[in-house]
Amino acid sequence: MEQDLMNLITQFGAAGLIAWMWLSERRHAAKREQQLTESHERIQQQRLALDQLVTLVAENTRAVTSLEAGQRAMMALLRTPDPSPPAQVNDDRAAA
Repeated sequence: MEQDLMNLITQFGAAGLIAWMWLSERRHAAKREQQLTESHERIQQQRLALDQLVTLVAENTRAVTSLEAGQRAMMALLRTPDPSPPAQVNDDRAAA
């Protein structure tokens, strides 16, 4: 393989070597550009997913806070004594 490459390079001289190096560099640059593009697209997709997750967590936090406030209000109502005396039940059977 190396011998074949050397034969091609020597056949075309310095200009062939420079052209081969340039083509090789362009091929690698195109591959790197493709990798960067794919990475950028993945980052954008992850960013959208993260934004959705943050929104969901904020909404859930708001819901749990509201639920806690309601439960605290119910507990406060249950802890306060009832100012009215209990109503007496008229039971006709008890008098008989």
